[in-house]
Amino acid sequence: MATKLKVLRAEHDLTQEDLAEALGTTQKVISAWETGRVNPRPFMMQKVEDFFGVPKEEIFFTAFNYTK
Repeated sequence: MATKLKVLRAEHDLTQEDLAEALGTTQKVISAWETGRVNPRPFMMQKVEDFFGVPKEEIFFTAFNYTK
């Protein structure tokens, strides 16, 4: 299943490299976020929210999902 970040990136016709450049990070970092191996730090979540105009809680749902 594709993550919300991957879906948003595809909807905006961006490569991982394009998004990484826009956010000031690397393609490897974007890949790690999309696969769920790593969650971005809060300031990067905010940058992603600002870039796409979608709440970070929606994009990075698993990072905010504290239910067991």
